[in-house]
Amino acid sequence: MDIEAIPTQDLLAWAWRESEGSFAIVTSFQTEGMVLIDMASRVCPEARIVTVDTGRLPEETHQMIDQVRDRYGMRVEVVAPDPLEVAAMVERYGTNLFHREAPLRMLCCQVRKVRPLERKLSQFRAWATGLRRGQGEARETIEVASFTGGRLKICPLANWSAEDVARYTELHAVPRHPLYERGYTSIGCAPCTRPVTAGESERAGRWWWEQGIGKECGIHFSADGRLQRKVDVLLEDLLTVAAA
Repeated sequence: MDIEAIPTQDLLAWAWRESEGSFAIVTSFQTEGMVLIDMASRVCPEARIVTVDTGRLPEETHQMIDQVRDRYGMRVEVVAPDPLEVAAMVERYGTNLFHREAPLRMLCCQVRKVRPLERKLSQFRAWATGLRRGQGEARETIEVASFTGGRLKICPLANWSAEDVARYTELHAVPRHPLYERGYTSIGCAPCTRPVTAGESERAGRWWWEQGIGKECGIHFSADGRLQRKVDVLLEDLLTVAAA
């Protein structure tokens, strides 16, 4: 079977069948995630929608959660970080540690996003995410389907362009995150996301104070070499404190 050739909607339906219904769409309600939700509502409406509330999300993202529930009638499961881990991190490094250095920013992402999602995904056999190959250098080689952490991961929009997403959104009147109207092109935590200006890349508004580092949180891609090892050491130390 040529996974690359399967139409997007059919790929969602296939993942639903292959996982025997143990399937989630993981999204932060950006345009790509909303396209997947709209498609799933047509072919696998019992799919579960998972999002991570990091504790630092913009209010507009919370509005999207309610809008999805009202529009599609689908179950949205909101995952939160471990409060002991967050408390230990804030006590040791401060509330806005992400501005101090890249390893601390990545530690914050690990505690608030990556670890909560990993715990939640243990409940599923398969999941979908809205990654596109055109979103940046780190994403140029993403696979449409792969096995990660012992479960099927699909990126049904891998081959879509931003224009494809916009066309689908307009054609089906898919709800759009309000921050797009204010110049945002990628939306994450409120203090770590800003609008972009003309000529900037799609993900330039994420962690814009960092230079020479991939604009990723760690859910899909790890940092390179020594930087990732430093993050791992920081996380191990923090988990020891949180467990004490």
